[in-house]
Amino acid sequence: MKILCNYCGGATEYVDSSIVYRRSYGMIYYCRPCHAWVGVHRGTNRPLGRLANAELRHWKKLAHAAFDPIWKNGIMQRSTAYGWLSTQLGTPRDQTHIGMFDVAQCKQVIHVCKERCFENE
Repeated sequence: MKILCNYCGGATEYVDSSIVYRRSYGMIYYCRPCHAWVGVHRGTNRPLGRLANAELRHWKKLAHAAFDPIWKNGIMQRSTAYGWLSTQLGTPRDQTHIGMFDVAQCKQVIHVCKERCFENE
């Protein structure tokens, strides 16, 4: 599978994740010039989302920190929580996953989760 970097447009390398984590968590697509990567679904070479550089990785972590407690703390089931997020963001359900989001979308996730105040439930 050929994956192009969404930052520079160059070809990525399919390499072991130890190249960035110093420990293997499986394979990734990696763009050396941009230091951007994305993991793959276990047992496949299918990317989990889009390549992420340092800025996007930062915002994805914050988005997960805002969103994941909704389903991890039992406020909603995971699939219901993603359905709710899809409605809030106006994105198709099958495209509503933090792994696919850009910085602006990650910021939206944080905003709608804080607006709903899930952390107080």
